Amino acid sequence: MLRFIKGNLENIDGVEIYPIISLLIFFIFFAALFYWVFTTKKEHINEVSNIPLDNDQNDLPL
Repeated sequence: MLRFIKGNLENIDGVEIYPIISLLIFFIFFAALFYWVFTTKKEHINEVSNIPLDNDQNDLPL
C-alpha cells in the first residue's frame, strides 16, 4: 500500500516541501502556545477557570 502512495508522490514536482511546511506550522503553533501559557497572568487564568462555577449570571431558560 505504501509503495503505491510513495510511487505517486515521487512523480509530483515540488512535493518535498509539504512535509517541511507541515513541520513548521506544527512547531510554530506549539511554540506560540507554549509562550502564551508561560506569559499569561495567573489572575487571568484563575478568573477564566472559575467561569463555569459562577452562578451570579442570569441563566437563560432552555
